[in-house]
Amino acid sequence: MQLVVARIGRAHGIKGEVTVEVRTDEPELRLAPGAVLATDPASAGPLTIETGRVHSGRLLLRFAGVTDRNAAEALRNTLLIAEVDPEELPEGEDEYYDHQLIDLDVVTEDGTEVGRITEISHLPTQDLFIVERPDGGEVLIPFVEEIVTEIDLAEQKAVIAPPPGLIDDRAEIASARDESGDDSA
Repeated sequence: MQLVVARIGRAHGIKGEVTVEVRTDEPELRLAPGAVLATDPASAGPLTIETGRVHSGRLLLRFAGVTDRNAAEALRNTLLIAEVDPEELPEGEDEYYDHQLIDLDVVTEDGTEVGRITEISHLPTQDLFIVERPDGGEVLIPFVEEIVTEIDLAEQKAVIAPPPGLIDDRAEIASARDESGDDSA
């Protein structure tokens, strides 16, 4: 299985280094010197990482055969793709690859069917499950432990404890007005 692990940014310096936008939780494993990565577009690769270093909080890579700024700049916006065994699991407990979560059934804690995960959206503050409902609609489920209480890969399901209004229209709405309807001061 192929996973996008980084996107090449602009050239850095004159000796062929590039900045990279890391798209993996395991850059030390996927973007280590000696790693051979496929590319998108395919015509740019495969690329072999020669060196890597962090400079001012950004990862800089140099690839074999890329020796000057012009060659490095030609790689800009190229996606770096690692080949990963589909059975491989992330190092951390309670961490998952997207391909492990796609197609999981989503159910509430009482067993009510919500839908099926069709996509994972990675936002700056949190990840979202994009869930297709049985009626064809979509619902967005924040991938936070207060809501997603269990991921069971063996049973192919994600169990959620949704707050009111997340998956239905029955949100509890608090009103600032007095229930009596008395508007006088």
